Amino acid sequence: MFNPIPKNILINHLFIRKVYQTVKHYSMLQKKDSVLVGVSGGPDSMALLHALVALSDLMDLRLGVVHLNHCLRQKASDNDEEFVKSVAKKHGLPVFIKKKDILQERGKTGLSLEEAGREARYHFFNAVCRKMQFDKIAVGHHQDDNAELILLNLLRGSGPAGIGGIAPVRKNIIRPLIRAPHTEIIDYLKSQKIDYIIDQSNYDERFARNKIRHQLMPLLKNTYNPKMSETLNRLGTILQSEEEWINALVSPFFDQAVLNSDSQKMNLSISELLNFHMAAQRRVIRKAILEIKGNLRRITYSHIDSIIQLINKDFTAARLDLPDQIRILKQADLLIIQKETKNLRTAKPPAEDAKPAVFEYLVSRPTVESEDPVYIHEIKTRITFSKITPDQSQNLSGHGDHAAFFDWDTIQFPIVIRNFRSGDRFSPIGMTGTQKLKKFFINNKINPFKRAFIPIFLSGETIIWVGGFRISEPVKITSETQTVLKVEIFTETESL
Repeated sequence: MFNPIPKNILINHLFIRKVYQTVKHYSMLQKKDSVLVGVSGGPDSMALLHALVALSDLMDLRLGVVHLNHCLRQKASDNDEEFVKSVAKKHGLPVFIKKKDILQERGKTGLSLEEAGREARYHFFNAVCRKMQFDKIAVGHHQDDNAELILLNLLRGSGPAGIGGIAPVRKNIIRPLIRAPHTEIIDYLKSQKIDYIIDQSNYDERFARNKIRHQLMPLLKNTYNPKMSETLNRLGTILQSEEEWINALVSPFFDQAVLNSDSQKMNLSISELLNFHMAAQRRVIRKAILEIKGNLRRITYSHIDSIIQLINKDFTAARLDLPDQIRILKQADLLIIQKETKNLRTAKPPAEDAKPAVFEYLVSRPTVESEDPVYIHEIKTRITFSKITPDQSQNLSGHGDHAAFFDWDTIQFPIVIRNFRSGDRFSPIGMTGTQKLKKFFINNKINPFKRAFIPIFLSGETIIWVGGFRISEPVKITSETQTVLKVEIFTETESL
């Protein structure tokens, strides 16, 4: 299965030398470091383990192997676990294994399958690292992984931090293969006759990352730039460097805006924030969320933009809920960023007679396709999604105003659900051109107080449904419709 080769021979191999140069360039390891190596059994992690074993004599490294069984592929997942155990045994390395039902975990947290897997994996890796006193955790991300992530974030509309890609070193996590393309990894494994496991889920093109890997990247390489991976990595390196520099410049602004903080809560001065350039406002707010949340995963441009809009509004009190139980409060001149200990659905519901805070929720394609409901805390409303056939939606009259039907192929993801904003326009079904939403409300005798409680659905920048009233002309079902998106609204407070 696995043929160890004398380390003194391997150290001169071009691939091993590239890994060694990467380790030295980014100061990933020092002599006598102890390294916990994340091994899935796939080609990248097997090449990583083999390379660090080859370097262990030169750098006097203490190595260990860690593997999380995600329980996603039944027997195949168990086979992966046994394979990793046998590889660790052949090298005489300690191995740390844990089983975690990621599907069950995903149901508890509301995360996507990929996010739930990553959270569980790093949580376990770090727990082993602390308990067994390892200095670093090595994982097998390589040059093509980084290129794909940069491209994915670019398509999602991420800012410089997202387009910067994967950091070679982040705290105790190191990525020694980050400069190696996948082809070099495979060539190395073949040359050394190293066995590895193929995870068939890596070819499932229902996942956006796999679509980019198997469809978009080959198209870009074959049609536009054969060195697209290297080009994207170069862009990422430039942006990472510039991010470090800009963040250093932003630090004085951050210190100026922060009034006080602890591990769960931070208060910022709105008047100070509004004195800054818009770019500095965004970065200070992002840094504040990072300090409280611990990371910026699932925090998008739209979330930051919603906070910017919040601090520019005239009202003195408002609330905005972000992913992972992060709550944003506006109280007079205070912008409060806090981490709730309870689910935001149950934490301090709004008073019955209070106007709801500005809210904005992003609903991803995976959320819609998995038919996970979305709860809009500010208006006590549950939104459900389902994909149906045109035949199932023929009798639309029987569903009432709480349901709407859209041509699936006209929808851009993520869908945004928010409340009314000044200047909103849409194209009501059956009409040509656009109409101001304010005029639509007046024509339908919807009083100003109630307008704030109506969920507005957007696809891209286009309003597609004034919840409970009218959908937009461009997304209606036609004779050409193949798949229908059904959206339903269930409001707990019917007296509004």
